[in-house]
Amino acid sequence: MAGRPREFDREQALLKARDLFWRQGFEGTSMSDLVAELGIASARIYKAFGSKELLFREAIEHYEAHEGGFAERAFTENANIRAALEQMLNDAATLYSDVALPQGCMVVSSAASVSEDNQGIRNWLMEHRQQRTQGIIDQVKAAVQAGELPANTDAESLGDYFAAFLHGLSIQARDGVSQARLKQAVKTALTMLDHPPM
Repeated sequence: MAGRPREFDREQALLKARDLFWRQGFEGTSMSDLVAELGIASARIYKAFGSKELLFREAIEHYEAHEGGFAERAFTENANIRAALEQMLNDAATLYSDVALPQGCMVVSSAASVSEDNQGIRNWLMEHRQQRTQGIIDQVKAAVQAGELPANTDAESLGDYFAAFLHGLSIQARDGVSQARLKQAVKTALTMLDHPPM
């Protein structure tokens, strides 16, 4: 008599898929990779998540709501722009270099290897990065309005700088740069607030 099928834990499967996509990207992860990693048949994956693309999108959304949500947390928890940016960048350095997880940012890493064949995914990831950049710019503009930064600060340029630095931390972490070095670089980056671009 055949045993009962193993109970399916959707959340656990999503986490495993997330980490696989995080390591290998969307196109670098095949359905057979997902079957092997999740330990369930492709039919069950399709039934639970709809498709590889829908599973990837859900994995990205899970990442952004949890590990990758550090930027929102930093700006929510700190009224001061310097404290918020310092927390955001240090939390990024900690996450991106965590040896228990794939290195770097899942959104930035995944975007590096999406071809024109998957233009929808490519554009979707680009929009996520653009939203992050705009969010930082908006926070810098608010700091100028609040008098935390000089009134003639070029808020867009400064916001772009910190967004580029944030995304660069992901690449550095993927390349094996240590957490200590990343955090030292954060200290250097924050000196931009002492003499912001005009």
